[in-house]
Amino acid sequence: MIPATLYTIFSKVHSDRNVYPSAGVLFVHVLEREYFKGEFPPYPKPGEISNDPITFNTNLMGYPDRPGWLRYIQRTPYSDGVLYGSPTAENVGKPTIIEITAYNRRTFETARHNLIINIMSAEDFPLPYQAEFFIKNMNVEEMLASEVLGDFLGAVKNVWQPERLNAINITSALDRGGRVPLPINDLKEGVYVMVGADVPFSSCLREVENPQNQLRCSQEMEPVITCDKKFRTQFYIDWCKISLVDKTKQVSTYQEVIRGEGILPDGGEYKPPSDSLKSRDYYTDFLITLAVPSAVALVLFLILAYIMCCRREGVEKRNMQTPDIQLVHHSAIQKSTKELRDMSKNREIAWPLSTLPVFHPVTGEIIPPLHTDNYDSTNMPLMQTQHSLQLPPPRFK
Repeated sequence: MIPATLYTIFSKVHSDRNVYPSAGVLFVHVLEREYFKGEFPPYPKPGEISNDPITFNTNLMGYPDRPGWLRYIQRTPYSDGVLYGSPTAENVGKPTIIEITAYNRRTFETARHNLIINIMSAEDFPLPYQAEFFIKNMNVEEMLASEVLGDFLGAVKNVWQPERLNAINITSALDRGGRVPLPINDLKEGVYVMVGADVPFSSCLREVENPQNQLRCSQEMEPVITCDKKFRTQFYIDWCKISLVDKTKQVSTYQEVIRGEGILPDGGEYKPPSDSLKSRDYYTDFLITLAVPSAVALVLFLILAYIMCCRREGVEKRNMQTPDIQLVHHSAIQKSTKELRDMSKNREIAWPLSTLPVFHPVTGEIIPPLHTDNYDSTNMPLMQTQHSLQLPPPRFK
């Protein structure tokens, strides 16, 4: 019996959708964009094709996120969304209501539907022999397609030959700490697929545990697996990352703890406080928290104000404590400073020597000044050169 995986798709009826997955079996639910296109106005006419970008938001009713076992993926707004996961035995018999909200990114319209997940108990859950494969050339949404997953389970059944084979869980490599592949050569992010069966592992699957293959894996070389060719046509499996779990041989590994230095005594299980606790009034604590710092700040302010305002000696007391000779010197300096400031206000100063009458160097005659009384002497040089003087013509005997 190959895949017991449960696939559901919305029916075009305006009502809640009920699904019945089994615990321990992979559950896949497709959110089709075609169904929600008719929910957004303007409603398309018969035969009219619309390709609006639509995204989905899924959450557990009354909570902001989904249950821990349920994942959601939608690669682009133009592709369908997929809810997938493996229900646990703890959720058996408890209806899980998932709110699905569709957003039309062109018109900003929304539509909401509820998905009621009724988890059923499996007869032979969990399957005792579980193998997890890492497929390099697949993304998680590609592996969730029913035909692709069916082909993979068919290949596993050929090399394992079980009577009962189920897909237990699918996990993206990005959720396991993998890196986003480079956008070249159409690289894939990879996906982990866990399957379970009711018979022991085949010799082909056990080949990965050989010392030769373990050595090749440690050297980052591809191991030699005889049944790899049955997968290679469609699935590229990393055999070094395969995980084989035999739950029939798993025994309790509890060891008694020897108490010594650094080990605290066992306090038993954690007991949370009851719901009947009385509410505590924090008003007094609030006042104390504000009053104490405020009082300290006020005292420091008063001390500083007293020092700055009430402890000043004043000019008279300072003069009384200063010697007379120092006061005389200070008074003389102030008087001289005042006189200099008064003199600086009077700009009527005597003419510089360069502007007075001079004797001619040859004749000895007095030459008048080169400027009149109202001449601006600020731009005149202090010394006159011989070229600037108007000399009389020379006399020849």
